[in-house]
Formats: sequence, structure tokens, C-alpha cells
Amino acid sequence: MATTIDELRSRRQQARLGGGEKRIEAQHSKGRLTARERLTVLLDQDSFEEYDMFVEHNCAEFGMESQKVPGDGVVTGSGTINGRLVYVFAQDFTVFGGSLSERHAQKICKIMDMAMKVGAP
Repeated sequence: MATTIDELRSRRQQARLGGGEKRIEAQHSKGRLTARERLTVLLDQDSFEEYDMFVEHNCAEFGMESQKVPGDGVVTGSGTINGRLVYVFAQDFTVFGGSLSERHAQKICKIMDMAMKVGAP
């Protein structure tokens, strides 16, 4: 059981790094925040609940089958702003330059559908 939990923690840490530390540093050197950092600034403290953190693209062409990144370049979830429930997504430029894949788009559509169901922005 402990190894399963440790593996999950490791996978979460990897997903939180997006495109990796080098690309995060490149964003910071340009004065830009990462997708997760932007959500941290936007949302109330400790209110963010991420969805589909481990989703990866399904492209098998152009050598992409060997370049998988957990989250597939978009961070989606819910949180609160001034106590009000909101559903959010932030595209992560550190992953494939922010390009859009099928799974990336599905994550965005899913979060918008969830917001519509409960009447939240």
C-alpha cells in the first residue's frame, strides 16, 4: 500500500512540474507565471481542486508517442474567488508551447460543462 501512495505522490510531483524545471525557469526569466502559479494568484488560498491531472495526449504521429507529459498542457479544476465557486483552466506554455491536443481540448470542454451543470462561472 505504501508503495502505491508513494508512486501517486511522485506522479503528482511530476505533473506539477509541467514541461520541466528548465521551461519553468524560462517562463520566469520572461516575467511570466506558470499555469499553476496564475491559478494560485487568481483563486482563494487552498481552494483549488484539480481535475484530470494525469491525462496525456493520444497522438501517435510525429514522434509524439514518446513525449508524454501528465496534464497535457492544461490545468483544470474548481476553486473559489472571494468565496464563490468557479471552474477554471489555465493553459501551460511550458508543455509543447501551449499547443492544443485532442485530450487538452476535452479537458477544457469538460470543465466548462461542469460549470454549466451547477451554474458557476
